[in-house]
Amino acid sequence: MLKQYTALSIVTPNGGRIVQGLKTLEVRSWQPESFPLKNLVIVENQNFLLNDGDEEAGLAVALVDIESVHPWQPDEMEAACASYWAEGYFAWVISNVRPFAEPIEVMAKRKLYKIEV
Repeated sequence: MLKQYTALSIVTPNGGRIVQGLKTLEVRSWQPESFPLKNLVIVENQNFLLNDGDEEAGLAVALVDIESVHPWQPDEMEAACASYWAEGYFAWVISNVRPFAEPIEVMAKRKLYKIEV
């Protein structure tokens, strides 16, 4: 039976880094409307989706929880697997990572969106 989930697309290889526990913060220029975000599906895709309506094939790799969001700090680059730091971004705290046994083919879209798996 299909269940509906909220999903967030992340450019490769960062979906895998979340699954491996290397990436514990997701950095975004925006924050979700409410917390916590439970059972958020992480969808790994190949390209940054920059414009409204952009989408491409992706792979759902894990369920995670986002417990909180805070302004991103310079000492959090490693936790975010980031190559540089910039002011004005938000760090989403990733917890309770539950990888899927096999990645599931789904569409990758911008912002938060709904999928059925």
